[in-house]
Amino acid sequence: MTAQEYLQQKLQSRQQLNAYRQLQPENGLVDFCSNDYLGFSRSPLLKALISEEISNHPSALNGSTGSRLLAGNTRYAEELEHNIATYHHAQAGLLFNSGYDANLGLLSSVPQRGDTVIHDELAHASIIDGIRLSHAKRYSFKHNNLDDLEQKLKNAQGLCYVVIESVYSMDGDLAPLISIVNLVNSYNAALIVDEAHAFGVFGKGLINHLNLEDKVFARVITFGKALGCHGAIVLGSDELRQYLINFARSFIYTTAAPFHNLAAVKMAYQLLEKSSPVVNTLKFNIELYNNLMGDAEALLNTGAIQTLTIGGNEATKAIAVHLKNHGYDVRPILSPTVPTGTERLRICLHAYNTTEEIAGLAGHIKNSINGK
Repeated sequence: MTAQEYLQQKLQSRQQLNAYRQLQPENGLVDFCSNDYLGFSRSPLLKALISEEISNHPSALNGSTGSRLLAGNTRYAEELEHNIATYHHAQAGLLFNSGYDANLGLLSSVPQRGDTVIHDELAHASIIDGIRLSHAKRYSFKHNNLDDLEQKLKNAQGLCYVVIESVYSMDGDLAPLISIVNLVNSYNAALIVDEAHAFGVFGKGLINHLNLEDKVFARVITFGKALGCHGAIVLGSDELRQYLINFARSFIYTTAAPFHNLAAVKMAYQLLEKSSPVVNTLKFNIELYNNLMGDAEALLNTGAIQTLTIGGNEATKAIAVHLKNHGYDVRPILSPTVPTGTERLRICLHAYNTTEEIAGLAGHIKNSINGK
């Protein structure tokens, strides 16, 4: 078999399983699939703020010209890190080019061979990939199950790290953070929390919301969801920041983010401080959807991500196509992205969705489930 034949064989297998992935351009449908929870990516006000910030720095380069350890570092980047860390009540922070890079850099460099990393079974792929690169022992615990987590903690060797998401990206449910913090700290383990889908929806993130800042080892905050930008930051101690600068390969060996990307993040944080009406609109839309879908056996959440498990790639794709034909952009989440049998519709609610759009979506979902 040649390399080209191997590729063809693997792609044909995906097609036969009805799990073939394809890129889709923008389509003009009503958005119920993006992570743009507060509408910042489409905000004219944010665009104006970014343009003004760029105009105020006429000598800024188009590109960063290198990694931050070479030519790519700026005072602007360091000030932004400091300001974001202060905003989230952390000692320090280090910027990464994406949430994936942040998890990869953090989890591949901090745990060592002989250590133990325990993660929720539904943790994001970037978390699992980072742990694999660390060569530490890796164990998963049943989703949000404290008894199973404690069993794993009892068997941990070396330094122990526990990695969770505050809001889970596929199911949209929340971690029992206070209970997990207390349990992990009782075993002298270090807790790492990915706040990608909590930040902006739940203020500064659930760790801040619950006043747990001093009880976690590290947090990952991403800018590509509610903030409508791109990139991420790892928050923690001053020592953690310096450690990552020295050992995190996804930071050391990559070209730094350009000025316009940093300016966008800075302005988005400023806009977020003035956006409580937008956040309240999102909360209203979440409550509306939950009320409309309360009798449809959907997994209803207090966050922006809502889930309806269908089961089976073909059946899940069929309902997504039905919704698309009626003007709603809802993407099916298929195996192998999720375990076989748990294929679902992942519905993302936004501040800019109207009550009519949400009511229409709920009605068409119910009709498709009921076979009408």
